[in-house]
Amino acid sequence: MFPRFLVAVATFILTIPLLLQPGPARAQQEVDLLLVLAADVSRSVDAQKFKLQRDGYAAALVNPRVLKAIETGPAGRIAICFMEWSGPSAQAVMVDWTIVANAADARRLGERIREAPRPFMDRTAIGNAIDFSVRLLEGAPARSSRRVIDVSGDGTSNAGRSLLEARDEALAKGITINGLAILSEVPLPTSPMHTHPPGGLLAYFENNVIGGPGAFALAAEGFEAFGASITSKLVKEIAALDRHSPQP
Repeated sequence: MFPRFLVAVATFILTIPLLLQPGPARAQQEVDLLLVLAADVSRSVDAQKFKLQRDGYAAALVNPRVLKAIETGPAGRIAICFMEWSGPSAQAVMVDWTIVANAADARRLGERIREAPRPFMDRTAIGNAIDFSVRLLEGAPARSSRRVIDVSGDGTSNAGRSLLEARDEALAKGITINGLAILSEVPLPTSPMHTHPPGGLLAYFENNVIGGPGAFALAAEGFEAFGASITSKLVKEIAALDRHSPQP
C-alpha cells in the first residue's frame, strides 16, 4: 500500500505542470472571451487565397496590438476555436478550443492553423456555419460572459440553411456575430452576384450576417489585405471597443 501511495503522489506532482500550462482550454476556466474564428473555404477560395487567409490569421494572432488586447483584459486570457466551412454539411474544427494568454500561446495556435490540412471546397452556406459555431460555443470547456462568432467570407450565402434564421437564433442566445467581408475586384464569371451583390459585399454582411451587442463588419480589400484586416478585427473583438454599431 505504501509504495502505491508514493507512486500516486509522484504522479500527481508530475501532473501539476500540465495543469498549469496554457494551451487547450480547461473545463470551467474563466476567460475574457469565447471566440470562434469561422473561415470561409468555399470554391471561390483558391489555393493562393487559402494560404493568404491561413497566414493572415496566424500573423494576426501574434500581432502586438492583439496580444496587448488579450493581456490587458480582466482575466488576461481568451479562448479561441478555429473552424473552416463551406457547404451545408461542410464544417470542420481545424484547431479546437485553446487558451491564449501570451505570445507563446498565440504563436503555437498560429502554427497549428497554418499546418492543418484543407478540409473541403464546397458552396457557401453561412447559415450552417453559424449553426455549427453556436454548437461549438455551447460546448466550450471554458466560460465567459462574452461569446462571439467571427465570420469571414468572400461571397454571399448561396446554399443550405436560411442565413437570417440562423443568425437570429444565435442572437437570441446572447451570441454576437461579427463579419469580415473579403472584397474582390473582379466578379466570379459563373456567379457575379455571389461576390458582388447589390450594394456591395460589406453591406450584405452588415444587413444579413452580423448582430448582437457591439456587432460590426469590416472589409478586406482582397486576400492580400486579409492579415491587416483580421488584426484590426481581433483587436475590436477582444477589447470590445465598439458597443454602438448598428444591429439588424
